[in-house]
Parts: sequence; structure tokens; C-alpha cells
Amino acid sequence: MNGAFAYSDGLNLASTADTAPDKKYNEDPNLAELYAHVSTAQPLMPREINEEEAAALAEQIRRWGAELGFQQVGITDVDLGEHEAYLQKWLDAGHHGTMDYMARHGSKRSRPAELEPGTRRVISVRMDYLVSDTQPLQVLESPDRAYISRYALGRDYHRLIRKRLSQLAKRIETEAGGGRYRAFVDSAPVLERAVAEKAGLGWIAKNTMLINADAGSWFFLGEIYTDLPLPADEPLGSKHCGTCTACLEICPTGAFVGPFELDARKCISYLTIEHHGSIDAALRPLIGNRVFGCDDCQLVCPWNKFAQATSEADFRPRHGLADAELVALFGWDEQTFLERTEGSAIRRIGHERWLRNLAIALGNAPTTAPVKGALLARRDHPSALVREHVTWALEQHGVTPA
Repeated sequence: MNGAFAYSDGLNLASTADTAPDKKYNEDPNLAELYAHVSTAQPLMPREINEEEAAALAEQIRRWGAELGFQQVGITDVDLGEHEAYLQKWLDAGHHGTMDYMARHGSKRSRPAELEPGTRRVISVRMDYLVSDTQPLQVLESPDRAYISRYALGRDYHRLIRKRLSQLAKRIETEAGGGRYRAFVDSAPVLERAVAEKAGLGWIAKNTMLINADAGSWFFLGEIYTDLPLPADEPLGSKHCGTCTACLEICPTGAFVGPFELDARKCISYLTIEHHGSIDAALRPLIGNRVFGCDDCQLVCPWNKFAQATSEADFRPRHGLADAELVALFGWDEQTFLERTEGSAIRRIGHERWLRNLAIALGNAPTTAPVKGALLARRDHPSALVREHVTWALEQHGVTPA
């Protein structure tokens, strides 16, 4: 997705007929069910196509992409050398925190042909996800309510985009008479924003998000690696953030080291989603009521005045999560959590970390009898992680440890 981290992964998905489980690049066991792989059968070699035919096919791919609900399709070669150096600098600085998987796979992340041998081009797509009536600013300003990153309010985007990319790959395969195709959506080692920038879909901005001049940054990204010699699109050539630093200044935890450089260890999206352990007590008050992700640097970006509302029903909020009360969510037992997050990206953090995040938000909420009662009810929770954060939250309301 077009998420919080400068160099996140892309989910490994099917591109041809088979959909058997493939954990080759699975870096989160909770996402295993979403994985599928390229057929183990020898792929058919595409018929030879000349430049004119390749150009015609590229235009056809754009039309098919639009029919499948993608707002834009771009094509790039596989030279990501500049981004490879920047990634290594980011890793060397330790800005990936406990995301050890970011350092795995060597150069495969920045060299598509090493990840998928034979890759000559990458087809990059984007799909808008913003629902127009979720009132994010009002929720952020209501400390008794839970703020969930807007991308996670509906059904898990991996499923929908996986299906659409698979359909697109099959159409290309049929038209080309064979070829190799492998699709990714946010979990295998892919520099998805670097790819999208080079394919002309936008520019990587100061907040490390990909921004499109006509659509802002509220969109998901996906890729198809292929061996077809398609014509590559031209990147924009320049970034268009100008002197604006609104995204850097709005960050609640000061996670931006500088323009284009994010220290994930302070990022609320990292802390509430990727980080498995205790959250630094110094950062907890700054998290506010954000219980799953953070959108502040997108909400303040001037380019997002051009963001387009999605027409995908799957992205609409479910179970009232757009503005749910913290106390109500904290009352979910594990079974309720699993039922209410079925088919949702939220499920990947599990019930324990869900309670950890909510405990912090409740510690930051106004002191009321329902808030203290909810926290006291979890004071003896079996999880040491949950107990630690509940104890901290109670202390914020003047309740000392028993």
C-alpha cells in the first residue's frame, strides 16, 4: 500500500492459474491465507512482439486496468539503483526498528530481476481507497473515540487487489500468448513506491508517501513483474512539494528526521501495527486516540484536496469502526475481535496488541467512570504486555497499582 514507511514490502500474489499457498516471502503468518504463487508449470514463452505491438499492448493494459478499477497504470524498467542506496542508508541508521524483514532478501528488494528471474518490466497500478464521509479530523478531535487509519476501515485491500491483478495478468498472458507474470500487493520485498514513482504514477514526497498531482496520496499500490519488453513510461522528473513542510511538522511523535526520511521507531503506524512489544512510555501520550495506524501527514497535505473518493464497496467502513468508542472496543473479547475483524487488515495485529493500543488511547482519554471501569476490568489480563499498558493508563487517571 501507499503506507507510512519509505520502503515497505509488497504482498506476493498469484499471476497465473494456480493459487496454492506460497510462504516464500511471507513475513507475517497472519497473512498466509492471502498468498498464492505462480504456477509451477513451465510458463509459455510469449510470441515475439515488435515495438509497435508492444506499444499497442501497453495501451491495452491501461484500458484493462481502468476496467478493473485501477485509477492509473504505469510501466517501468527494473533499474532502481538510486533507491537501493537510499534503502541501505535507511537500514544502516536503524530506522526500521524491529522490522528485521526489511533487511532480509539482500538486493532482491531493489532488483526485481533477482526477486523474479527474467523480469524486464514492472507494471505499477494504483487504486483509490478514501471513503468521503469518514470524518477523520472529527474523530481525531474526539478523545473518547478510536482513530483507525482510513485504509483499514473496510475489507482487507489485499484480497480485492490480488483478484484484480490476477485478472489483469491473465488478460495480458492471453493477449501476449504466454510470458511470465508475478503480482505483488504489500508484503514481499518490493520497493513499491520507488517502482510507482519511476512508472510515472507520482513522486515520493517529504512524508515518504507517493503523491499524485490529480489524486493526492489516498491510494493503494500493486505491481506485476513481467518478462514482456513493454515500453517504459517516463517518471515525472521532479518532486512537487516545494517549500511545504506541513507533513513534517504535524507528526505527533516527531518521527521525521528530515524531508524524505522517516524514523519508523517513532512512527505511530509502526508502533501500533508493526511493533510487537511494549511501546515507549514517553511516546504513549503523543499517540492520542490512534489505535491502528496514523494519517496525520496525509490529512494535512495540500495535495490531498485533489483526492478522489473510492467507488469500491469493499473499502467502506464496517462494524462502526470509523468512529467507534474506545470503551466499547476495549470490551471486545478475543472471539468478538476475530469476528469483527474477519476479512480486515486490523486482524493481523491480533487481540493482544489491539488491547495494548486501546489501553494507551484510554490512558489519553478524559477521566470518566466508564474509562476507569474498562481499564480496571483488564487490570489482571493474562498478557503481561496488556497489563503493563493498562497499569500505565490507570496511572494517567490517578489510579495507582494495586
